[in-house]
Amino acid sequence: MSDQTVARRYRRMAGDAGLRVHGAVNGQRVGWVDWLVRIQAAPGSSERIAAALAQRPDTRWVRLFSGGTEITCTLQARTPEQPSALFLRGLPGSRHVTGITAHSILHIFTPVGFTALTGALSADQVAALDASIPQAASGEARIRPDDEPLLAALSRDGRAPVSDLAAATHWHESTVRRRVAELERAGVLYFDLNVDESALGVSTRVMMWLTVEPAHLDAAGRALAMHREIPFAAATTGPTNLVVSAVFSDTAELYAYLTTRLTGIPGLRSVETSPVIGTVKRAGEAQSPPVHPE
Repeated sequence: MSDQTVARRYRRMAGDAGLRVHGAVNGQRVGWVDWLVRIQAAPGSSERIAAALAQRPDTRWVRLFSGGTEITCTLQARTPEQPSALFLRGLPGSRHVTGITAHSILHIFTPVGFTALTGALSADQVAALDASIPQAASGEARIRPDDEPLLAALSRDGRAPVSDLAAATHWHESTVRRRVAELERAGVLYFDLNVDESALGVSTRVMMWLTVEPAHLDAAGRALAMHREIPFAAATTGPTNLVVSAVFSDTAELYAYLTTRLTGIPGLRSVETSPVIGTVKRAGEAQSPPVHPE
């Protein structure tokens, strides 16, 4: 397609489906630890607690589950003390919290290539996308203190012009280009996108908390990552050891998945399914938008 056609289509998806590209930090490359925190709240208090969590700069996804009495958020901890500060002292509305479970993310299995897109793209198109991804260098990776304004600007808008990034960092434009390329090559900086999945025919979103026999954990995670319904799968600590985010066109498709494809996962002992009823914050957002039902 022509550049003009691509730009017009992109603007349409941005307006109609909330499409937004954002830069993100691969925390594991720089020694950070991601946590999934499940919070049970008293009826009527979960939206306020979720909104307060969304205001924190160290939270990414904040969602409401299971009738509105459960909140799950992703916390990106830069220091070992950071989770303790939240769990012990910084949890908003703690007098309304009736339970909390924290799962440290040990290994992320997704994404695997462009599994979910292979039905829409040809083999040549998938190969072209694969070839465009920078190969992360081995060895030590780190973020310098002066990278923070750059990473913050890219988190707000992953397609920000170099001139805007230069203004945010007070660097020369050539310095900005060089540093972005260095962070990408180091595997520290990557780009992701948010989109309203209902525009893609998704009406049912769930989190699945799986218990898998330890000997089969790696194989189970890899198998789930190949399913087009699974945008996120990770091994974790906690009472369950494999967490999965899944999307379906409706509840009938979810039922079919639970009773057919999921049962073939090696070593699966149990599964708990939590329906998503609202999103308060998405990755890359600086603050919470209004809660909207899903």
